[in-house]
Amino acid sequence: MSNVYTGFNPEVFSMVILALMALSLFVLGILTAYFGSGKSRTVGAVLLVGGILIGILTAYLSRYTFDLGFVQNVIYGTLFYVVAAVIGAVIGLLVFLGAIMKT
Repeated sequence: MSNVYTGFNPEVFSMVILALMALSLFVLGILTAYFGSGKSRTVGAVLLVGGILIGILTAYLSRYTFDLGFVQNVIYGTLFYVVAAVIGAVIGLLVFLGAIMKT
């Protein structure tokens, strides 16, 4: 019996990155559009729309189906998905900061 983890699913990994990027752009866009002034409100609206579009794209592209064989790999897979979540959130935050710094 091998201890090598083979349950890594690159499709789920990329979908988690896209979903968290969409969520962070959506939330940060709302905050920027509400609390910003002038150009910042426009940038917030663009971030909000970008988050919505990326979220729709993620839902459209996701073909992952949950099967019972996946349950045994959830513990090990969680490590990969947490990394994907952090990457997606950081990318969203960097896009937000880049947009705000340009205004």
